[in-house]
Amino acid sequence: MTATEPPEWIALAGPSTGAAPAALSPARVLAPIVFGALGVLIVVIVSGTMAASRLSEKEAVRDAAKRAGVVADTVVQPALTDRLVSGDPEAVAAMDRAVRHHVLNDLSQRVKIWTRQGRVVYSDEPALVGKVFPLPEDEQQVFIHPTTRAEVSALHGAENAFERHLGPRLLEVYRPVWTPSGEPLLFETYASYDGVAARTDQLWRGFAGLTVSSLLALIVLIVPVVWQLLGKVRRHQEQREALLTRAVEASTDERRRIAGTLHDGVIQELTGASFVVSGAAVRAAAVEQHELATQLRDAAATVRKTITGMRSLLVDIYPPNLRTSGLAPALDDLATSLRSREVEVTFDLGPDAVTDLDPATERLIYRVVHECLHNTMRHALAKQVTISVTRNAGAAVLAVHDDGVGFEPLEALDDGDRECVGVKTLVDDVRHAGADLLLSAAPGAGTRWMLRVPTPGGRAHCPAR
Repeated sequence: MTATEPPEWIALAGPSTGAAPAALSPARVLAPIVFGALGVLIVVIVSGTMAASRLSEKEAVRDAAKRAGVVADTVVQPALTDRLVSGDPEAVAAMDRAVRHHVLNDLSQRVKIWTRQGRVVYSDEPALVGKVFPLPEDEQQVFIHPTTRAEVSALHGAENAFERHLGPRLLEVYRPVWTPSGEPLLFETYASYDGVAARTDQLWRGFAGLTVSSLLALIVLIVPVVWQLLGKVRRHQEQREALLTRAVEASTDERRRIAGTLHDGVIQELTGASFVVSGAAVRAAAVEQHELATQLRDAAATVRKTITGMRSLLVDIYPPNLRTSGLAPALDDLATSLRSREVEVTFDLGPDAVTDLDPATERLIYRVVHECLHNTMRHALAKQVTISVTRNAGAAVLAVHDDGVGFEPLEALDDGDRECVGVKTLVDDVRHAGADLLLSAAPGAGTRWMLRVPTPGGRAHCPAR
């Protein structure tokens, strides 16, 4: 900032510094509950589907392993001969008849029998018979530790080229079988994965019905309770607002009574005393008691100054009715205190700037000017103050500028500074009204305030500079 540049604007109240608290309404309270319940429902559906799918797949793999074990013991093992290993056509045909008659169905869709070296000695797919593929490590372990193993196969291996048309995934089960001479072979079967999806659907329907109905029942129970609580909160708010209204009215009545007492009593008596003292000064001068006349004139001036101060105090205690007197006369009355201290106050009111303003806007402008002039009188040591009100871009704009000593805003407005309680209260009022309040000040650069109050027809924001 150069010597001629004004200080930067600081936003004290506005859209970026917090909004006025919204009125409590059933929709605002119930909406989070409903959306929260929907969110929980979605989470339950997703997690339940995943859990049901995993459980179904696990059960399907276990069932496939059991079926393969039964088939191996009752069908494959009795039909297995040593000649099958050597590729005898009759042995292969006998095994094929047994497999097609007793094994292949909607569940089992492919059968293979392997040697330890990875050669397919039998398959219901003739093109695979005699082919050699490297056996995976887990399948080789079955020869070392005889057991039945089942898993979901993604069909990525070269030996699965003839199974890929059966689906993207199949249930693969393999276990050892032995020829009459004791040679171990690997019996492998592939079952359809469609049963997993059907079982998942069954499990999910049972799980979802209970969960969703419980959740809906909970919502049905919660909504009346919340509605009742909202009613109580609204009643408490109405009672609180009524108490505040009565307190404000009582305060206003008391201030009116005090102002009336001062105006009709003290000020009238001081005015009468001023006339008496002024008359005494004239009479003293007429009899050439000049020293006494001077003292009486000084006393009369002091009384008149006191009357001016009392009238300024009346404006603070009980401001004029803005709707009756108008905003311009009310603002002019506020300047009385500064003018009594020989501070020049200049008003710059644009065409129709203070006409047709709603009462709330008038009160807010009056409140801001009152606080600004109060701070100027107490701290600024200013010689001149300029107050302007204009209409601009759908808003009433108030600007107050003094040529005083200025101050450091961030330090003065610190939470620990008790001198700025009035300003902090003013900021709350401006924010509650949905208006903007900006401050520009620096030591030796004076102080500038800007208030922008939206009027019907538009919302405009204060400039950053």
